[in-house]
Amino acid sequence: METIDYTKGGAKMNKIREFREKQNMTQQELSEKSGISRAYISQLENNNSLIVKSSTMLAIASALKKPVGSIFFK
Repeated sequence: METIDYTKGGAKMNKIREFREKQNMTQQELSEKSGISRAYISQLENNNSLIVKSSTMLAIASALKKPVGSIFFK
């Protein structure tokens, strides 16, 4: 399974919180839609987890109905 290591070249921020809040979605709702724990979503939103599996990115992007790149790479 592919992972992205954000520690290489400096930590990059993601836009999970931004897209989640635009959809009036709680972390718990995103957790239920994506299958990712609420605690881990919180870690990602606060940049406390710098290595993210591609499957996690895909699950979150699917739940938010956004391309992976617009959440994690822009």
